Amino acid sequence: MRYLLLLLCCSLLPISMQGQDKPAYQLFSSKGKKVKYGKMLKAVSKTDIILFGEYHNNAITHWLQLELTRDLGQAGPLVLGAEMFEADNQEPLDQYLAGEIDAKGLDTLARLWSNYKTDYAPLVDLAKEQEWPFIATNIPRRYASMVSHEGWAALDSLTELEKTWIAPLPIPYDPELPGYKGMIEMMGGHGGETFPMAQASKDATMAHFILRGYQPGKKFIHYNGAYHSDNYEGILWYLQRERPDLRYATITTVTQANLDRLEEEHLNRADFILVVDEDMTPTY
Repeated sequence: MRYLLLLLCCSLLPISMQGQDKPAYQLFSSKGKKVKYGKMLKAVSKTDIILFGEYHNNAITHWLQLELTRDLGQAGPLVLGAEMFEADNQEPLDQYLAGEIDAKGLDTLARLWSNYKTDYAPLVDLAKEQEWPFIATNIPRRYASMVSHEGWAALDSLTELEKTWIAPLPIPYDPELPGYKGMIEMMGGHGGETFPMAQASKDATMAHFILRGYQPGKKFIHYNGAYHSDNYEGILWYLQRERPDLRYATITTVTQANLDRLEEEHLNRADFILVVDEDMTPTY
């Protein structure tokens, strides 16, 4: 009898193991406490501007961005904005939202990212369906590249029209911010002092167009690479500099092998940390 019970237990063991939960993600607070989605939704709904930091090739992040946007939109109209659209592409984006051109026309007239159709089109189409503004916030890449090579002085050569697509000059810049100093360290010093200036030109321009597009009484949700808002720096530093009176929330994305506990290096990275299983297949 004991032998039969042992065989039965051994035969059930693989089934029991296979039946364990396999969560793809877990939300944490800045202090490392597990948080349910509903609690995060309630918290960010009390703010004016939300920065959702993503990994550009992470499907879970893009899915949660869409879900959060839909849920927040049930309480009232929103304003959306994204790093993935450069400011000089606002006109074709507006034309698409107004139904004046189709998706093919947008692809022709705007510089869309290679993963636009899968990762960002659902957000743009939601804005179109709900008649919400969608703001192109990023500095045109060619201008950021100029700053990376030549420093801030490169922007002085832009025409008056081109300057309307960037943050007002001169752009404030603090090279001692840990995020910018860290970029130089990551590059092993090879990027030079102008490399983080290019990052700052993006952060400042995104903050500028977020505030320009913000409408009192409507939440603004901005989608950007996590590094642009991690550790309460980057875009948020510029936002708080100009409008300290507004309420902000930050969400970031990280990957870990274990979803049970937030690793120490990710603590205080944002108000809410989306931890995705590191085995999740990247989209590109």
